[in-house]
Amino acid sequence: MDNPKGAKSAEGVVTMAMKKMPPIEKIYEAYSAIADSRVVMKEDSASVKSSDRSKEYKVKWEGGVYSSNDNATYWAGYAGYPIIAVLMLQGKLKLDRFVAELFKDINWKKLNEKHKSKYDQAVQEVMDDLKAKGNDTNVIRKSVEEVYGELESLDISLKRSSVKRNKK
Repeated sequence: MDNPKGAKSAEGVVTMAMKKMPPIEKIYEAYSAIADSRVVMKEDSASVKSSDRSKEYKVKWEGGVYSSNDNATYWAGYAGYPIIAVLMLQGKLKLDRFVAELFKDINWKKLNEKHKSKYDQAVQEVMDDLKAKGNDTNVIRKSVEEVYGELESLDISLKRSSVKRNKK
């Protein structure tokens, strides 16, 4: 859907289908959120703390409709890492826990600021470090690409959250 405001359903709910894909780099951030135990799941919602723990995002879902108050989902109209992490924990996307653990304790906010929000450069810095430590980055990339493919074919919709973000 090219319209960033989405389309109104018969019930008047503004939804945005998952036709706008996130940058693939958001999967690495989702892995970090899971590895750091920054995702707290509830029955129909989750709270996800940012990588520097200064913000807390709320993810909600009902059926196949997801919302989150993170900037990517709210403003850009694609699933941000909080929604991707939730989908992994729900089993709707593959979660390779070994790969996820490699991304523990990464301050993505700081890295993204350093690289002026060029997410590919931030990921490359992390991957270079992992490779220097002896990790097979081809296996990591393959895992991320597999998740991205699953995300592309996932039958969910996004809707703008009405929940305000909490700063801690």
